[in-house]
This record gives sequence, structure tokens and C-alpha cells, in this order.
Amino acid sequence: MHIGLIGLGRMGSNMRTRLRNAGIEVTGYDRNPDVSDVASVDEMIASLPSPRTVWVMVPAGKITDSVIEELSEKLDAGDLVIDGGNSRFTDDFTHNDLLSKKGIDYIDAGVSGGVWGLENGYGLMVGGPKEQVDRVMPVFDALRPEGPRDEGFVHAGEVGAGHYAKMVHNGIEYALMQAYAEGFELLEKRSDLLKDVPGTFKAWQRGTVVRSWLLELLVRALDEDDDLSEIEGYVEDSGEGRWTIEEAIENAVPVPTISASIFARFVSRQDDSPAMKAVAALRNQFGGHAVKKAED
Repeated sequence: MHIGLIGLGRMGSNMRTRLRNAGIEVTGYDRNPDVSDVASVDEMIASLPSPRTVWVMVPAGKITDSVIEELSEKLDAGDLVIDGGNSRFTDDFTHNDLLSKKGIDYIDAGVSGGVWGLENGYGLMVGGPKEQVDRVMPVFDALRPEGPRDEGFVHAGEVGAGHYAKMVHNGIEYALMQAYAEGFELLEKRSDLLKDVPGTFKAWQRGTVVRSWLLELLVRALDEDDDLSEIEGYVEDSGEGRWTIEEAIENAVPVPTISASIFARFVSRQDDSPAMKAVAALRNQFGGHAVKKAED
């Protein structure tokens, strides 16, 4: 099998390597000529056997939209486009409609695994027609982790289902990370009693009910910086968490834990939270609780 891959950033380049290691031929294109296999999208398309398969691995939003639009003009009927970025599932409907008018098929693929995917494989959540998913199953098998297929890959449903599953996956991820982070802060606060915070997290990796890959990654981070003093407590969100909450509101599904994890990230972006100032002022007004004066 021979596929095209557009977008050779950290994820895309590792995916190209993993595919090649599994015997899949890949022609990759990136705007950065230092990592690109070809000089243009046209050259990439010309290198592919018909019917062509092109995997798009670029940032969600306008960039993905522009790539899909370009492919709609340059590919032929019977070709297939796979969007493996973190697109919102509603964008999949737009992309599918655009491509289907030209007879081009479309699959959306939620991909999880980050920079470790090259070594460990990627968790894949796919939406699209079964015949097209089956057609490129060798690609999915090459990318997913070793072991039973259904433990690293799911054909979640029709177009949009893959990115919907990935959206919810990332919402859960936000909440899990926040729980570990809050536990870390509480343990750090009682340094008078608890003398080995990194060791405590490390001891949770086997046998406990909170063991996970995220826990292993936190242990790794603490091995490198045992009190995390070398980084600032500023956290971005890439969109999926917000979309999860919006979908929950639309469908009247309570997601208080995921919601709280998103709002906690917003607090991280404020040097001195106005909301916390208001809480302190109110506590002082109704209960006479002491307030800490702001430093000049």
C-alpha cells in the first residue's frame, strides 16, 4: 500500500516512520522542505497509485479546511481523504459534503498517542463508510498498538463518529490530568508530613486503582523536576474539552468533572485571579474572614 501524508509535524513525522517500518509506502508533504519528501501537493498526488489515499495531519480549523478544499480540486473520483487531525466532528460533515460532490470518499480518524505513538502505537477512532475503512485497514493496523485490534482501534460509526469519540476521549483526559494535578498540590502542601512526593506517585504505578499511562508520565516529569519548579503553571486547551462541554449541554448530559477541569485551566492563565479576589472579598464581608493584602 502507498499513501500520501500531508503534515509532517511531531505527530505526522512519527506516523510516517511507523507506517514505513510496517512496510507501508508513504510520500509525505510539508511546507517545511527540510522534512518533506516532495516539493508540492501536486507532486505528492502524482506519486500515488490510483485510487489514491491521502491522510491529512495538520492543525484543525482553517488550515485543515484549506487542505481539504485543495484536495477536492486535485483528486479524482474514487480517491480517499482521511482527516487524522483534531477537527471538530461537525467539520467532518462539511468536508464530506465537499468531497462527495466530486466522488471522493472521506474518513475521519481521531488519533491518540502523542509523541509516544511512534514507539507505542496510536489509539484510533474512525468514522466513515465500512468499505473505505476496510480498504485502508492495513494503514490503521500499522499505526495502532500491537495486540488485539479492538483494544487499539474502533470503527466508531459513520462520518463524524471518529472525531466525536476523540473529542470525548480528550474531555476525559482533561479531567484525569486535573485530578492528578490536584493530588500533587495537596501532597506538596504537607511536606512537613510527607517527605517523598515523587516516590508516592511512583508507588502508585503498580497494584493501585489509580494506575495509568498518565500517571506514568507524571512520574517521568517528576523524575526530571521533582517539584515542577522549572515550569510555569500555565495551561492551554486545544478545543476538544470545550466542544465536549458544548455537546453535553446540547444533549443535557451532566459533565461536572470535565467542566471543572476546563475552568481550572482558565485560572492557570491569570497571574492574580479576579474571581478569587471576589471570593476573598465576599468571605470577608459576610464572615469577617481575613484577607491578604496585595503586594505593591
